[in-house]
Amino acid sequence: MGRCCFYTAGTLSLLLLVTSVTLLVARVFQKAVDQTIEKNMVLQNGTKVFNSWEKPPLPVYIQFYFFNVTNPEEILQGEIPLLEEVGPYTYRELRNKANIQFGENGTTISAVTNKAYVFERNQSVGDPNVDLIRTINIPLLTVVDLAQLPLLRELIEAMLKAYQQKLFVIHTVHELLWGYKDEILSLVHIFKPDVSPNFGLFYERNGTNDGEYVFLTGEDNYLNFSKIVEWNGKTSLDWWTTDTCNMINGTDGDSFHPLISKDEVLYLFPSDLCRSVHITFSSYENVEGLPAFRYKVPAEILANTSENAGFCIPEGNCMDSGVLNISICKNGAPIIMSFPHFYQADEKFVSAIKGMHPNKEEHESFVDINPLTGIILRGAKRFQINTYVRKLDGFVETGDIRTMVFPVMYLNEVSPERGGRHRMF
Repeated sequence: MGRCCFYTAGTLSLLLLVTSVTLLVARVFQKAVDQTIEKNMVLQNGTKVFNSWEKPPLPVYIQFYFFNVTNPEEILQGEIPLLEEVGPYTYRELRNKANIQFGENGTTISAVTNKAYVFERNQSVGDPNVDLIRTINIPLLTVVDLAQLPLLRELIEAMLKAYQQKLFVIHTVHELLWGYKDEILSLVHIFKPDVSPNFGLFYERNGTNDGEYVFLTGEDNYLNFSKIVEWNGKTSLDWWTTDTCNMINGTDGDSFHPLISKDEVLYLFPSDLCRSVHITFSSYENVEGLPAFRYKVPAEILANTSENAGFCIPEGNCMDSGVLNISICKNGAPIIMSFPHFYQADEKFVSAIKGMHPNKEEHESFVDINPLTGIILRGAKRFQINTYVRKLDGFVETGDIRTMVFPVMYLNEVSPERGGRHRMF
């Protein structure tokens, strides 16, 4: 009995010793790996990290879904809009950094991100040059807003009457996306040159960039890898009413720093949203055999809270949760951003429109990141472009329309698994 206990105790002691040594070796090994990654995840010319940053290897597709208006006359009589989703129209997004300049001490790097779009017919429902969409006339609404200025009202009223403008218009998908010359905007452009004569939801964004960025290389600290410190010559925005809301935080969304903790809040600045956003850990994922942390855009980003009060324009004029008025950074066009189908928005926005069916699987934005390297393995950026409409006295074009946030189109910018196992549709 005593000998048995002796052997058992000896065996347990040996197991504990082996386990301790194993854990120690593993800890030392992990620390060595972490230190190697910290040292190598720096934007230096000629390295693999730099090449991947300059030309991201992960394929990106952008899908556009339009809301076709099926009852325009009834809407003008005060009835609820009935919209039909049409899409996707899918484009391959080609991206690369250009005009790259390193700072003197190697801690900063400036560049622009060029983007071009190539139509993918076999992943689309139709031909964007042929397919017609009936939608709200955003140029008309933009001009009507300008008419609130006393000196312009009579002139704009006369122009709208002479050209018999309608609140709902029909254009091809291509025109709505990439632009067309609008006759009313062309007239306004003559005496107000800052108003473009052309309109398109993505006008002048094919084969162009959104301005120059200055990034941190990660040379001074791996946590600063690809972090933005300046955009278009500014270290902060000037559209919003508080310093916090005007901050430019995080990366451009193409990359993140290595050694990410799931307790960490990550920040990024998507310029098309005109503001910085944060993303939070959601779940553990596996992408082609690689571990990933899924981060998502939380509902509080567009919540009607005191933290977001600085995004209310004019100051104090806050809308309900789930939408963001960005007209201030869209040349006065009454553009309201939301998640697709008003996902996570106040119920009043959903019930005001027939045809809205919000759901997490199709309408939530997320990114799957390898926590060791910070490399993006898969993701989907989804948001919806809406416009604000209301009945305006003196403008017969608005009829008896209800006051509402009116959906126009939403997009799904998706990075699928390289092996193709992740279905885009």
